[in-house]
Amino acid sequence: MELSESIRHANGRQRKPVVVNANMNDQEPKMSDQETVDEEEALLQGSECEERLQRFRKGIRGELGNVLLLLFLYVLQGIPLGLAGSIPLIMQSKNVSYKDQAYFSFVFWPFSLKLLWAPLVDSLYIQQFGRRKSWLVPTQYLLGMFMLGLSFTVDSLLDMNGTKGPDVVTLTAVFFMLAFLAATQDIAVDGWALTMLSRENVGYASTCNSVGQTAGYFLGNVLFLALESADFCNKYLRFEPQDQGIVTLSDFLFFWGIVFMVSTTLVAVMKKENSKHQGSKRRPKEETQGVLETYKLLISIIKMPAVFTFCCLLLTSKIGFSAADAVTGLKLVEAGVPKAELALLAVPMVPLQIMLPLVISKYTAGPRPLDIFYKAFPFRLLIGLEYALLVWWTPSVKHDEGFPVYYYGVVLLSYAVHQVALYSMYVACMAFHAKVSDPVIGGTYMTLLNTVTNLGGNWPSTLALWLVDPLTSKECQGAVGQTCGSAEEAGLCVNKGGECVTALDGYYLESLVCVVIGFSWWIFFGKRMKRLQEESSSAWHCRIR
Repeated sequence: MELSESIRHANGRQRKPVVVNANMNDQEPKMSDQETVDEEEALLQGSECEERLQRFRKGIRGELGNVLLLLFLYVLQGIPLGLAGSIPLIMQSKNVSYKDQAYFSFVFWPFSLKLLWAPLVDSLYIQQFGRRKSWLVPTQYLLGMFMLGLSFTVDSLLDMNGTKGPDVVTLTAVFFMLAFLAATQDIAVDGWALTMLSRENVGYASTCNSVGQTAGYFLGNVLFLALESADFCNKYLRFEPQDQGIVTLSDFLFFWGIVFMVSTTLVAVMKKENSKHQGSKRRPKEETQGVLETYKLLISIIKMPAVFTFCCLLLTSKIGFSAADAVTGLKLVEAGVPKAELALLAVPMVPLQIMLPLVISKYTAGPRPLDIFYKAFPFRLLIGLEYALLVWWTPSVKHDEGFPVYYYGVVLLSYAVHQVALYSMYVACMAFHAKVSDPVIGGTYMTLLNTVTNLGGNWPSTLALWLVDPLTSKECQGAVGQTCGSAEEAGLCVNKGGECVTALDGYYLESLVCVVIGFSWWIFFGKRMKRLQEESSSAWHCRIR
């Protein structure tokens, strides 16, 4: 879920502060003619400001329906993303390999690659139906149909009966398509938000984005995992224990599939995109640009030396964090931590995630935002080592009734410290993007840099998951002459009366290697990244022919 940009108000004029003259005497001081004129102008400006404020408040009430619609559309967008985030935890509880987890991690790539087809969504549409509805309506119908179809087959794909194991390839293909459709819906909704709201209220679009996506992800991930967990429901929500949770994945998918189909029909029939207000001065007009022109513009931006260097650094800067970010949660589930309890630890983090960008932005608002990125980098690497220690410590504190309260406190504290380092780097990076983006083509420029930033986190995570199994060393104990180098050999070891025991967990080796690579990057390339702040503005501006 990407953080939205800070809200910027359309009207830049501000009312001047009133200065109170504290005079001990009751006598009123005399004013010159110029002072009288200045006071009259100030009163006029004040009354003008008050009138604008009244119009602004009326405008919000008048567009409350549009704001709520945008919020709802972003909530729908977060549902499939949250479900996709819950599947790895479910698969991990079924002892799938980390190679399979690496396959499934491709599901999270579409939001990092949506720039590849965003020009098509912006340029190709049916004028009579609406520029954004031409993509939004069919996309959401497809999302609903995929969810309804998946609700009848997901139990067999995840092998809920435990006979043959999850069908990882099919699950990856289906959820990749869901994420692709959600990313396409995001492009359409982002574009529609700019014209659905008036100039005075367009700042609420980013708020709807942030709140809606977060709420949708929470519903599809945290709430679902809690209600799906039999242990959680028996412990907190039931008087009599049962074998399964309150809801199943198939029920959850069926419910939201119906919601998608009904809500999309209502939007298609009742919401008019090309309204009578669309051409008014209060509504910003959309600029249209051809598909080829947009792609040529992207290529010309990438060709600039400063941008090319920055993109290369963004694509490699997160290698050192990949093991901690991608594997730690799965290792905790493998060690016995309930996935529902692990997901619920994200709830106390919500206020922190809201406050951190506001606090950090005070330090990144200057001319050198990447200094914060550089300073937070080594701390985040050290937290990766602390995560490895946490995974190593977890089995030793587990008892028959689960884990003690202080264990979850340690996990929560570790996660909170990690979030501080992560958001420090993220906000600094976004501030630098805003600083260097050419204002003439700011939207395309910012989207390109954000896409590269997200991609720089996705590919190392996939690679980290892929390498866990090859780096893990197992021995067959109890059966002479047997090995555990592959699934077949492990099965033969068990058939001979032996047991495969992990001699070296690849996660720990990978964590150490990642930290070494990370510190090497920080020493040799970190300062190079900081020096990009010293480039002149002309080095970042694209010459449009």
